[in-house]
Amino acid sequence: MDAEIRDLLAAVLEALDIPHPATAGGAKVYDEIRNDRATHVVVALRSVLDDKPLMGIEWTTAYLREQLAKHPATGYVTVAQAHAALAEGKTWSEAVTLPAGEEQ
Repeated sequence: MDAEIRDLLAAVLEALDIPHPATAGGAKVYDEIRNDRATHVVVALRSVLDDKPLMGIEWTTAYLREQLAKHPATGYVTVAQAHAALAEGKTWSEAVTLPAGEEQ
């Protein structure tokens, strides 16, 4: 597989394969982030598949990664974070509560 295509596909996977929330309370933030990221993926793929793209695959991939950095998968507690907190001895309530200063 061409290295540029592989890199683009890796960026698409990075965009869409974000950690699931530990609780239903985090679902809204998760959905918003994933929807924003999916929109950027669609724009990137349309750009690459356009008959006469303005920019190449490498530029499009870099632009997609820039957009993903603006929409990080934060603002909710992930399943992995909750499990790690439980392993540290925290209660379920403590494990699924965002640290102070993080928005949800």
